[in-house]
Amino acid sequence: MSLQPPPTATVVDHIVDELRRAIYGQRFKPGDRLIERQLAADLGVSHIPVREAFARLTEEGLLERLPRRGCRVATITTKELDEFASVRELLEQFVAVRVQRQLTPEREAELRAITDQMVAAAVAGDTAEVLRLDERFHGRLWALADHKLLTELAGQLRSRLNGFLYAATMSLEGAELEAHARTHVELLDAIASRRVGQAKTATAKHIRTAMDRIRHTLDAAASDESGVTT
Repeated sequence: MSLQPPPTATVVDHIVDELRRAIYGQRFKPGDRLIERQLAADLGVSHIPVREAFARLTEEGLLERLPRRGCRVATITTKELDEFASVRELLEQFVAVRVQRQLTPEREAELRAITDQMVAAAVAGDTAEVLRLDERFHGRLWALADHKLLTELAGQLRSRLNGFLYAATMSLEGAELEAHARTHVELLDAIASRRVGQAKTATAKHIRTAMDRIRHTLDAAASDESGVTT
């Protein structure tokens, strides 16, 4: 994957998009240090918009600042991943129950349209579209939950995990990608069942599966770096 020079869009926006794409695509992996002037040279721009892009990606949680050493791609430890998973599981269960209590036929139809499109994209092997619809589906659930504080907390969690979630999903192919898409159908079925216990169980399973996928991706990356093959 090569970085492309900016088109007519604003330079900073373009750099943010390019770096985000490179991180999601694993060109830049967790822990990789990003050299401001080197990236500026690669992109054919001054270092100032690159610095601004770094600031925005740091706010998103994709980059981490290093004292007097610039930035690196965000890392996450197993302990931190477990902590994020436990908190996200509780929040997502609460969201599922809130959505369940106020789910109308129109809202269910809207969510089903998204999951149907996601499955179709997975069958077609369009991972980028699956990722877009995945984000749209969960974003819609949070919107329907209608809880401002929860939405803010969710945003913080998702920004910290998004890069890892994207990388993990990008590694899926064929049947695995389709199975991932269908987990959203199962989650929606559980919410539409009107059974609180079923919604909570399905949500917990959905989150744990995503976290296990991240853990597997991180383990694989660690093995690659150490020269260990499996």
